[in-house]
Amino acid sequence: MKDCMTPLERSAALGKGQPVDRLPCVPIVGNTAARVIGVRVSDFRGNGPLIAKAQIAAYKLFRYDVIRVFTDLYVQAEAMGATVHYPLDETAYLAEPAIADISQIDRLLPANPHKDGNLPHHLEAMKITLEEVGGEVPVTGALTGPFTNASFLIGTEKLVRLIGKNPRVVHQLCEISLQTAFAYAEAIIKAGCIPSITDAMCSSTIISPRQFQEFAQPYLKRLIDFIHARGKAVTLHICGKTARIWEGMCDAGADCLSIDNEANLAEAKEKVGHRVRLMGNVRPSEIMLQGTPADVRRAVYHCVAQAYDNPRGYIVASGCSLPTETPFANIHAMLDAVREIGYPVKAEGLKEEAV
Repeated sequence: MKDCMTPLERSAALGKGQPVDRLPCVPIVGNTAARVIGVRVSDFRGNGPLIAKAQIAAYKLFRYDVIRVFTDLYVQAEAMGATVHYPLDETAYLAEPAIADISQIDRLLPANPHKDGNLPHHLEAMKITLEEVGGEVPVTGALTGPFTNASFLIGTEKLVRLIGKNPRVVHQLCEISLQTAFAYAEAIIKAGCIPSITDAMCSSTIISPRQFQEFAQPYLKRLIDFIHARGKAVTLHICGKTARIWEGMCDAGADCLSIDNEANLAEAKEKVGHRVRLMGNVRPSEIMLQGTPADVRRAVYHCVAQAYDNPRGYIVASGCSLPTETPFANIHAMLDAVREIGYPVKAEGLKEEAV
């Protein structure tokens, strides 16, 4: 099945209440893009043109609605001194935080996105991608939220302990992370792209809703206000269980909430659907990686049945970034299911086809 509109045309028409061919759909393709062009994930390090080539090729193959230039969550922390390990052919992970303890905190400086670490290479990838396909699809740049970046500067366990023992230092780490986020967001916008925020460590499986409100939400709000002031809308993703902080995520100013598969789309629609667009939440591992195309189709129908009538709009998406080895057939199946459903969505038959 093929689309009748480009993603930009579809988005514009939806915004004006005009007819469209289907709902927007975003399988969150990250390093799966390496498989599209037959390179190793580690080849992306320091290579903006290769990142762009992979993301462009993945978009042209699957024709989803947003390109997200992303390799891992550590690019800002690495630019601030953290050590990141790059396996030969898998997603990078944090090897050592930037500082060992709070006695070294004065060593930390905000990163310069045009000079430090891999940030310049990601910006280059965004610019190339925008030049190639920006006339038909939105191009976003992944931006790690301040609290999550703070956890990479000192280590997650230490940061969580500091919340109770030395909250002033937690705020200090979040503030310097925010300054890096400001600079990187500004650079992404000047490149012509849209910042898309992930603040994974704000999950209610890691910190409490009260701690989110004290240590994470104020910095998210300042960052989102900064992006809004430059004319860009913001999608915010927080991993894991988030139901108890949905209102706080909305209060931070997010225009769209990317809902992890651990949360319930129908509940999100009921609680905050009048405030924000919702996006999600087909399971990346159990369904997209390990399932069959038929499983993917049923999961898409299930998600659409839950949220297609969200008052502020709905985007079919994976619940988080896809695993690197996600079968191409399953990504095609996600898009084909959305094309099959079409628009306006007819409620009859959705539940019968769902999981």
